[in-house]
Amino acid sequence: MLRSSGMRIPYPPALRNLVYRLYARRVEGRLDHTQVPKHIGVILDGNRRWARADGRTTEQGHQAGADKIGELLGWCEETDVEVVTLWMLSTDNLDRPEEELRPLLGIIENTVRGLAADGRWRVHHVGNRDLLPTATQQVLKESEQATADNKGVLVNVAVGYGGRQEIADAVRSLLLDHAARGTSFEQLAEIVDIDLISEHLYTRGQPDPDLVIRTSGEQRLSGFMLWQSAHSEYYFCEVFWPAFRKVDFLRALRDYAARHRRYGF
Repeated sequence: MLRSSGMRIPYPPALRNLVYRLYARRVEGRLDHTQVPKHIGVILDGNRRWARADGRTTEQGHQAGADKIGELLGWCEETDVEVVTLWMLSTDNLDRPEEELRPLLGIIENTVRGLAADGRWRVHHVGNRDLLPTATQQVLKESEQATADNKGVLVNVAVGYGGRQEIADAVRSLLLDHAARGTSFEQLAEIVDIDLISEHLYTRGQPDPDLVIRTSGEQRLSGFMLWQSAHSEYYFCEVFWPAFRKVDFLRALRDYAARHRRYGF
């Protein structure tokens, strides 16, 4: 802020943006890449509140949030993050009014198509695909297939995702798998353990998230990756998702690097 005759005068936008860029460069320059989380989960929260605060429609808020995803993935690539899980649509969101849900699904479909067309990322759907409309299912399936051989950041798009739903689906998959093998309930009870259940999660074969970021100031997980985040670090950011900046991302990484991870002890 500038001061003149006792009054506060806000910095011009161009100057403010320059200050942010310089500060982000300073934070990034001090970042230890050996301490960067390999898997980051992001709860993309605050699209509707951002839209209301900026005098925009809900649909415009969702679109602004979708437009931010490419920037985030670029920052992750620059800092050597290997896996990113983006919570784009929860199972609870499926109960939203049709007039909001339909355009939201369209935005998600276009975003996933864009990620696949970019050519840098590997796209993987996490969620219950059967709960989604046929068109959305098809986009997710085609994007996974088209990017399966890409070598870049693995991008988990959590669409139709709920943590409890995932655990229930994992247990169901485990039971059906062993029923097909002829395993008795007694035999299954003897062998079931954490690792066996993990093999049937949506993220099987992936490392658990080291860091979970939630935007918008809310300080709760809301069911996000309940199983996988048992030992994750959490970072709650006050800004709404569409307003999330590189400096906010770098602050999260800096905060993570400064923590001593005790894995629950």
